[in-house]
Amino acid sequence: MSLFDVPLDELRSRTSQKWRRYPADVLPLFVAEMDVRLCEPVQRALADVVRRGDTGYPADRPYQEAFAGFAERRWGWTVDPTTIALVPDVMQGAVEVLSLLTDPGDAVVINPPVYPPFRDFVERSGRRVLTADLGEDSRLDLATLDAAFTRARADGRRAGYLLCHPHNPTGVVHTRDELRAVGELAARHGVRVVSDEIHAPLTLDGTFVSATTVIPDAIALHSASKAFHLAGLKAALAVPGPEALADLARLSDLVFMGVGHVPVLVHAAALTEGDTWLDALRGSLRENRAHLRGLLDQHLPLVGWVPGAATYFAWLDLRTQVPDDPDPGRRLLKEARVALNPGPTFGSPGTGHVRLNFATSPAILTEAIGRIASVLA
Repeated sequence: MSLFDVPLDELRSRTSQKWRRYPADVLPLFVAEMDVRLCEPVQRALADVVRRGDTGYPADRPYQEAFAGFAERRWGWTVDPTTIALVPDVMQGAVEVLSLLTDPGDAVVINPPVYPPFRDFVERSGRRVLTADLGEDSRLDLATLDAAFTRARADGRRAGYLLCHPHNPTGVVHTRDELRAVGELAARHGVRVVSDEIHAPLTLDGTFVSATTVIPDAIALHSASKAFHLAGLKAALAVPGPEALADLARLSDLVFMGVGHVPVLVHAAALTEGDTWLDALRGSLRENRAHLRGLLDQHLPLVGWVPGAATYFAWLDLRTQVPDDPDPGRRLLKEARVALNPGPTFGSPGTGHVRLNFATSPAILTEAIGRIASVLA
């Protein structure tokens, strides 16, 4: 049974951004929220902290230890929990880590099309954004990355590289060989790698390999939030590679003070006891991905999409379908009453694209693609 069999009227009773940003006649397939019920261990952990009044400040390392066990079970990745740092969430954690490795005015390289807050957070931290667009195959382009690293280091200043792994919005999972090549390139240029790995538990095909296991001085950011539908309970972890231990040890205690005790306990419960639920979720996502593929083939065969190996996003290329519209998401919201993420917000390679969140019921996906087809076909 699909984990996404939640009635639409129940979903519309939710008060989070996904179900409150737009009017009730709009089907929301944009923001990274899933239309699922929380897994039982998470529900139990939430109820337990309320029952015990355990809503004070965080202590000890329950989240770090839970993550270490999860990483060992799921990926064969051995992590020392005493080296992991708590951070408020992945993006704030990335900024804090980049502040250890670069100075204000230094360059940070990103790979458009990429999660829009990458640019926003980097610029807000006082760093300069340089871009190295993905290749036509939506994978990392080493020649383009080499040129960007050269520009980033041209004035002799320090530089960083904010890697998205698995990549959002394409769902690409970088291979061990790709990560190794990136690490060699970064080392040659003196660029430090920070890897956003929040979607790692949502690898649907193949194997996830953390950048820190291949690039020794990289630092990765992890959280249970995306995989377990916990965006409203923010907490994350910074995980250093073996040659980045001293760097992460310099992280200010003020960062830790921004983390809540309740999210820590809930995330720890998800990672410790949620394997069965997560496996069922990944199975349901594979089914939804196949269902979406069939709907597009039937109703919108000109829409380009290479299903990603991870995440619950579909990066749809509408340029052949609507060649004269650089931002078709606006039209689909207005005329089809379907809310998608506009492609241009992911960078210039996003022109003519939209990002669709397929972590919902097959019925909602069917209705959404039917509406879109009625406008574009």
